Amino acid sequence: MQAREGADRRAGGEPIRLVQTGLVVNALLAVVKILAGILGHSYALIADGIESVADIFGSFIVWSGLRVARRGADTAYPFGYGKAEALSAAAVGTLLIGAAIGITIEAIREILTPHHAPAPFTLVVLVAVVVIKFLFFRRVSQAARESGSTAVRADAWHHWSDAITSLAAFIGISIALIKGPGWEEADDWAALLAAAVIAWNGLRVMRPAVQELMDRAPEESVLSRVERAARNVEGVLATEKLKMRRAGTSYYVDLHVQAEATLSLHDAHILSGKVKGAIRRDVPEVAGVLIHMEPYEPQ
Repeated sequence: MQAREGADRRAGGEPIRLVQTGLVVNALLAVVKILAGILGHSYALIADGIESVADIFGSFIVWSGLRVARRGADTAYPFGYGKAEALSAAAVGTLLIGAAIGITIEAIREILTPHHAPAPFTLVVLVAVVVIKFLFFRRVSQAARESGSTAVRADAWHHWSDAITSLAAFIGISIALIKGPGWEEADDWAALLAAAVIAWNGLRVMRPAVQELMDRAPEESVLSRVERAARNVEGVLATEKLKMRRAGTSYYVDLHVQAEATLSLHDAHILSGKVKGAIRRDVPEVAGVLIHMEPYEPQ
């Protein structure tokens, strides 16, 4: 229970507050960018605003996923609600890819349609956005590393993609303004570049989320820590068939432990309890351990 509660604390608190703050910031930035894009004749800025709208939904999804993931195990979900984090991250990735497709279609239409050059004041808006989003990315990334949360990591990459799209829009608008007539489409090409970055980030967010949903084994370093903790318990002669899966910020372990064949059922039960305790003590991220006791069979 202590490991589970520790995982819950890592999944909540500061990460949730950052996600909530991100919701407010994204809403304000979306309004500013879309209005500036319309008034300043910049589709790249409008596309950037659309990406911020996607960020709003994405942050809300992440927030909801974190809240659900913090629930304790119950009869309906005996392994807890941790996978709500991976589900929310996968949804965010899908949202990003969908936004990229929409921006691409509209940017191509704008390239084929003559229009005014963007206004210079749009550059000021974009500089402010890049700075704000880069700072948010760094802070949320730190929270993701500390919590080990897939969903919080997805939210961090949301902020990063927004910073990159704003930078791409800045470059496109600058080219259009510097080169003058005939270069108005540079702004729209910047929107296309932004769409590519958004799509790439969407795939980057989805990959670990899908892996977690499919119960992919964790990194070798984590497996080694668990196996080493089990083998260091007095009475354990060998271990095999180690299986681990992730749910939110926690892991669940399934392990076969070999001991003396002459051990009584009672003593084997006591030994398995010691192994569970050792694993959860040495690897705090582990929320549950299932031990299968077997007689030792020298190879």
